[in-house]
Amino acid sequence: MSSSTSKKANVLLFGGGAVGAIAAMNIESGGLGQVTAVLRSNYQVVKNQGYTIESVDHGSLKGWRPTRVVNSVPDVAKESLRPFDYIITTTKNCPDIPPTVAELIAPAATPGHTVIVMIQNGLNIEKAIFEKLPSNIVLSGVSMIDSYEGKPGHIVQESRDRVYLGAFRNPNIPSHETEIKAAHDFIRIYEASGKPDVTFSDNAPWSRWRKLVYNAVLNPLAAISGLDTSRLRLSGSVIEQLARPAMKEVVATAAALGHTLPEDIIDAMVDLDPIELYLKPSMLNDSEKGNFMEVEYLVGEPVREAARVGVPTPHLKAIYEMAKLLQWRTKETKGLVTVPPKRGE
Repeated sequence: MSSSTSKKANVLLFGGGAVGAIAAMNIESGGLGQVTAVLRSNYQVVKNQGYTIESVDHGSLKGWRPTRVVNSVPDVAKESLRPFDYIITTTKNCPDIPPTVAELIAPAATPGHTVIVMIQNGLNIEKAIFEKLPSNIVLSGVSMIDSYEGKPGHIVQESRDRVYLGAFRNPNIPSHETEIKAAHDFIRIYEASGKPDVTFSDNAPWSRWRKLVYNAVLNPLAAISGLDTSRLRLSGSVIEQLARPAMKEVVATAAALGHTLPEDIIDAMVDLDPIELYLKPSMLNDSEKGNFMEVEYLVGEPVREAARVGVPTPHLKAIYEMAKLLQWRTKETKGLVTVPPKRGE
């Protein structure tokens, strides 16, 4: 290994889809890190042909690859590998579908050394990592990017990569200042290319509750209805009769937990996607592809937190139950649940 390479941060990317591929490109093009990408559905395409990327930040590229592409998580101890300085998780995070993210990344994490960077949606996602890797710093990344993978290895990024990056408070780490420093160190590596817009967030839960006003409501409603966010707004009364009341419940729960969101947050989230964009949120994309959705961390956890602090959430609960039905259907299709045979069969 050359001296210049050894000085670069050693980064493992777990999930090289629409968000992960752009994250890898940011790090590699900034010159301060080298990325090993763990890929699944797009592994063969990227290994053989590289990514095809159309990006508002990076331009058009064909055949681009990170430093290394693998199809399974390396076991650092068994393979005698150089420890990873960072593990970035950008996969879907579904705790109701085994194995969990924490279980999958554990072999690549060096206790007390590897910083886990969770650029994933939802609430309380860090708790499973704390349980599995109690001595590791865990960072929170809330991404506002508009990026999608139309077909394996083909990434389209339509809006600038904006990330709110902070540190979760791991009760096993003596000093929060150490966690904050780790967040700033990672920001320096991630934004070295000058392409992404990274903002340090000194209150990681606040950033997550802010995005949940959208993700706990419009995201599952799109999947439940089969309509993109523009059509939801154009279709009639669902925004006023269901979406806004559910959003108010999210805002009230956040406030009860000490996270006061901006007064205009509901209007901002309803109008977040330009009406002419006809954007399909992640849950709708997953539902259409027959994939599992992030139901529990996006909707279930806000409902449970609301119950814990005594905030009524009738509208949000209804959305949660309908989203769970879609998830159950996918579980049955994929053989994770079984039903008795139909009479006469």
